[in-house]
Amino acid sequence: MGRTKMKKKSQQRRRRKKVFVTGCFDLLHSGHVRFLQDAAQWGELHVGIGADRTVAELKGRPPVNPQTERQYLIKALKCVKACTVNSESGLMDFVADLKRLSPDVFVVNEEGNVPAKAELCRRLGIKYVVLKREPETGLPVRSTTALRQECRIPYRLDLAGGWLDQPFVSRLAAGPVLTISLEPTVEFNERSGMASSTRRKAIQLWQTSLPGGSPEHTAKTLFAFENPPGTTEFSGSQDAIGIVFPGLNRLDYRGKFWPEKITSVTDESTLAWLEAHLQLLPLGPRGDGYEVNRGRKLTAANARQLAAAATACWDAIGRRDVAEFGRRLRAAFDAQVALFPAMSNRALQRTIREYAGAARGWKLSGAGGGGYLVLVTDRELPGLLRVKIRRLGM
Repeated sequence: MGRTKMKKKSQQRRRRKKVFVTGCFDLLHSGHVRFLQDAAQWGELHVGIGADRTVAELKGRPPVNPQTERQYLIKALKCVKACTVNSESGLMDFVADLKRLSPDVFVVNEEGNVPAKAELCRRLGIKYVVLKREPETGLPVRSTTALRQECRIPYRLDLAGGWLDQPFVSRLAAGPVLTISLEPTVEFNERSGMASSTRRKAIQLWQTSLPGGSPEHTAKTLFAFENPPGTTEFSGSQDAIGIVFPGLNRLDYRGKFWPEKITSVTDESTLAWLEAHLQLLPLGPRGDGYEVNRGRKLTAANARQLAAAATACWDAIGRRDVAEFGRRLRAAFDAQVALFPAMSNRALQRTIREYAGAARGWKLSGAGGGGYLVLVTDRELPGLLRVKIRRLGM
């Protein structure tokens, strides 16, 4: 048999395989179509879409297009064999549907690549494929976030020292919190440590974009709006500051809700260096009932370790020392876990061990129980997200 005929026969066998993808697919755009076309190269494509209630749960807002319309649009694509609405809820709303379909291949993109999906496929004997999100040749990069009006409001990444913005921690030991303001190139999940709840408050205040003027005044306005009179459990001010102030920021706390000093770094070389050495692995939102304060160990020694590690992390960034940056970021996360042991669990530790050999350091994006694993790397790791830091004037 000739090589051409063998190749054609092999392609025909591959097309007979069943392939499953899942997602919200709200505001269907060229990026979605390109992803589905690429997934269909693995076989007969079956699509599961999130129900309206699931989209609202994960994204903090209802979909623009209801599930009936989203299903109709997906089914109309030539590359799609069938489209159904996932029967469960949450990030893993498709599990029962996946088991019923019993596909040969499960395809995700970088934003949908979570360890729980990979582990499920391993247990079920399904091939797990992660595709890089790339636009069709000649077309711009598209995302649902970019098509929504409020997409210009940034997110916040707590890089190191998180918890020191809470007076009950910084009264034990003064120290810095390092934050990065992120362009909304990804629609980060709710309850994932990216200040999505504070961002929603900013959208209520300003709709589509942050106002001009003093960043500190804007951040104080947002902080006060999120924590009105009568608030008993305050959202830390690092959330508001991290959203409003562009670039990398050091916030020095000493027992108060607002930092004594804010030091901003907005030079292009530093921000580009950070972007080149940070990648995010989605873990999924925190579950209902998660309680980070369970078993907390608020000691001066633990707080001093957190402050020292965050300070050393800041110094390593200033020297552009990726190895030291990774070590100090890891030390800052270890100090957070020492203060709040519930931030970590066995599943997280398994995931960290999987990446420990390829990463210089790691931490969680927020208070634990889910979110994103932030990795310091000196090379691109497949299937992970890159971040885009908001520049001055953007």
